[in-house]
Amino acid sequence: MSTFLHRIGRFAFGRPWAVLGAWLALIAVVAGLLALNPPKISNEMRIDGTPAQQVIDQLAAEMPEMAGGQGMIAFAAPPGQRVDTGPNHAALVAAVDAVSRADHVIDARELAQQEMAKGPASPTLTAGAAIARVEQQLPRPASTAVPLTVNGAPVPGVVVSADGQTALYQFQFDKQTTDLPSGAVEHTIDAAKQAVANTDLEVLPSASMVQMPEIVGAGEVIGVLVAALVLVITLGSLVAAGLPLATALTSVAVGVGGTFLFSHLFTVQSVTAVLALMLGLAVGIDYSMFIVNRQRRLILDQRLSAADAAARAVGTSGSAVVFAGTTVVIALVALSVAGIAMLTTMALAAAATVIVAVLAALTILPALLGLVGERVCSTKARDDAARNAAAEGNHRFAGAWVGAVLRHRVPVAIAGVALAAVLALPVLNISLGLPAGSSYNQGTAQRDSYDLVATHYGDGFNGPLVVVAQPAPGRGALGGAEITDVYTDLRSLPGVESVSLQKVSDAGDAAVFSVVPASGPTDEATAQLVRDIRELKGPLSDLRDVDLGVTGIAAMGIDTTARISSAIPLYIGVVVGLSLVVLTVVFRSIAVPVKATAGFLLSILATFGATTALFQWGWLQQLFGLSATGPILSLLPIIVTGVLYGLAMDYEVFLVSSMKEAFVHGRRGDEAVTEGFTQAARVVAAAAVIMMAVFVGFVFNADPMIKQIGFALAFGVFIDAFVIRMTMVPAVMSLLADRAWWLPKRLQQILPDLDIEGEKLNRALSEESSGTRMSSGNSATA
Repeated sequence: MSTFLHRIGRFAFGRPWAVLGAWLALIAVVAGLLALNPPKISNEMRIDGTPAQQVIDQLAAEMPEMAGGQGMIAFAAPPGQRVDTGPNHAALVAAVDAVSRADHVIDARELAQQEMAKGPASPTLTAGAAIARVEQQLPRPASTAVPLTVNGAPVPGVVVSADGQTALYQFQFDKQTTDLPSGAVEHTIDAAKQAVANTDLEVLPSASMVQMPEIVGAGEVIGVLVAALVLVITLGSLVAAGLPLATALTSVAVGVGGTFLFSHLFTVQSVTAVLALMLGLAVGIDYSMFIVNRQRRLILDQRLSAADAAARAVGTSGSAVVFAGTTVVIALVALSVAGIAMLTTMALAAAATVIVAVLAALTILPALLGLVGERVCSTKARDDAARNAAAEGNHRFAGAWVGAVLRHRVPVAIAGVALAAVLALPVLNISLGLPAGSSYNQGTAQRDSYDLVATHYGDGFNGPLVVVAQPAPGRGALGGAEITDVYTDLRSLPGVESVSLQKVSDAGDAAVFSVVPASGPTDEATAQLVRDIRELKGPLSDLRDVDLGVTGIAAMGIDTTARISSAIPLYIGVVVGLSLVVLTVVFRSIAVPVKATAGFLLSILATFGATTALFQWGWLQQLFGLSATGPILSLLPIIVTGVLYGLAMDYEVFLVSSMKEAFVHGRRGDEAVTEGFTQAARVVAAAAVIMMAVFVGFVFNADPMIKQIGFALAFGVFIDAFVIRMTMVPAVMSLLADRAWWLPKRLQQILPDLDIEGEKLNRALSEESSGTRMSSGNSATA
C-alpha cells in the first residue's frame, strides 16, 4: 500500500499540471451539467414502508385532490382591529381568492361546487349533513373559532379566532410542497400579501410554506475561516495552510456537485447536501493537513527535498488517510441497512464525497505541493529546525500532557469513563420526532406563525392529523351511519380539539377526516392520540368494521422513530463488525480495535446526552443563539452514529498508527506511546478543531434539523478527540504496554501486512539510496 501511494505522490508532484488539469476538467463538466440541469433539492421527510407514509401514498392513488401538501397562512390584525370587519374583511376575502387561483393550489370552492352538483349522489354531502345534525347536539366550547362568511355563506378553509384578531386559511396544493416547481410556494404567499397590501393585516405563512433555508450561510463561512486560521497556526505558513483548503474545496466542488447532478434521478434532501458538504470540507481539510504536516516534518527533521518528502508523506500518511477514509465510508454506507430510502441516499452521497476527498488528498495535494516546491517550508522554519536539530522544543506541550496522563493513567481512564457517563445521563429522557414550527428560533417566520396560531387557536392547529377511515376487509362501502360513528368517536377521544369531514370517495370506500389535537404536533400527548386511533382505543373500540389510518407530523415522527429504533442494532452490528476487521488488518492487533470501539461508544452516548440537554431541555441555549426546544430529530441518532464512528476511527488511525510506527522502529512501552503521541497530537488536535469549526458553523443554520446535526457532530468530535483519543487512549495504551500489539500467530499468517507505518517503504527507499551511492562511488573509482 505505502509503496503504491509513494508512486502516486511522486507522479503527482512531478506532473502537477496534468493532475490539476484533469481535476479542473472534471469540475468544468460537473458545472456545465448543473448549468443545463439545475439541481432539485427537497425538504421532504419521506419514510417509505411506514403506516403514515402508506396513508399518504394511498390518498395520492385514490383521492389525489386530498394528497397534496397542506398550506396554511395566518392573517393578523393590529391591536384594536378585527380581521372580519370593514376593509380587513374585504382584503381577507380577496387574499383567499388570490391564493385559491394561484398555480398548483386546489380551489376548495370549486370542489364544494362539484360536490353540490352531484346532489343526493354525493357521499360527502350526505355524510356531511348527517354529521352536521350530530354536531348540533354536541357541546361547543365558547372559545372555538368560527368560519369566515360572505353574505352568510362560509368561506371554505377559513376560520376566525374567537377574539376576531386573526384568521387562519388552510388549503391544499396539488402536490407535496417539496415537489412543487421552484417559486410556486413563494408566489402563493406573495399573492396573499398583495391582496392585503392596502391594510394593516400581517401575513404569516406556516413553517411548511417558508422558503428552504440556505445551505451555506454566514455561520458556515465563519467555520471555514476558523479552519483556515487553525491551519496557519498548525502548519506555520500561509502557503502550507492554503494547500489543504484548496484541496478540500476542490473535492467538495466535485463531490457535492455530483450529488446535485443525481437529484434528477433520486430525491436529494437539503440535509443530504448539507451532510455531504459538512463531511467533504471537514475530512478534506483534515486528510490534506495530515499529509502536509508529515511532508514538512520530513523536510525539517530529516532534511529531505520537497519532492522526496511529498512522495514519502503520501506513501506513509496517505496510507493512514486511506484507511481512515475507509472507516468513514463503511460507517456511512452501512446506514443503508435501515431500509430508509432517504437515509440511504444521504449516506451514499456523503460516502461518495469522502471518497472524493481521499482521492483529492492523494493526487491534488501532491500536485499543489509540486507547484509550491521548496516554498512549503519558509526560511524561518528551516532555521528554527536547524537550531533545534533534536526537535527538543517542538512538542513541549504534547510531551508534558502525555507525561501527566501516563503518570496518572488509572485515574485518568476512570475519570474519562465517569465524565462520559455523566454527560450521557440526559439521553435516558430523549424524545425523538420531527421538527415543527416550534423548533425554530424566536423571531423567524416559522416560529412567529406557529406562536400566533397556538395563541389564538391552540397548539393542535399547527399540526392537524389526517385520518382515513376505510371499511374492514370483506365489508361493503361505508354508509352515512358508519361515517357519522367514526366522526362522533373521534371527537370524543381525549386530547381531540375538533374533527371535520374533508371528503368521502365516490365509491364510499374511504372517508378523510381532519383531526385537530389539543396538544402540539411534537407533544407526547399527540403521539399518544395517534396510537389510540391506530389501536382503536377509547370510544373507537366499538368500530369493529372500520380501519383507521393516520398521517401527519406526529404520526410520521412515531413511525420514523420506530423504524430507526429497529434498525439501530443491526446497523451497529454491521459497522462495528466491519470496522473491527479493517482495524485489525491495519494495526495487526486485537486490543487496539476493541479499545477504539469501546471509546466510541462512550463518546456517542455523551454526544446524545449533550444534544438532548441543549435542544430538548434548553440548557445553555444562549451560548449558541438558540431559543427553541423540541424533540430530537428521529434520524439524528443513526446519522450521527455513522458519521462519528467514522471520524472517531480517523483519530484512532492517525494517533495510534504513530504509536505503532514508534513501536516498529524499536520503541517499547511508554516510550512508544510518548513518541507516537507527541508526533501526532498536534495534527490530531488541529484536525479535531477544524472539524468542530466546520460543524459548529451549521449550528447557526435556520433549519432545526441542520442545527441539531451540526451540534451533535461538533460536540461528538470534541469529546472523542480530546477526552477519548487524546486522554484515555494514551492512558489505556500505557496500561496495555506492548501487549497492545499482540496478534495470534495464525492471524499473523492470514492477514496481509499493509505497512501502514511505512516501514517497508522506508527500508526500500534506504536500500535504493544505498545502491545509488555505491553505484556512484564505483563510477568515480573507475
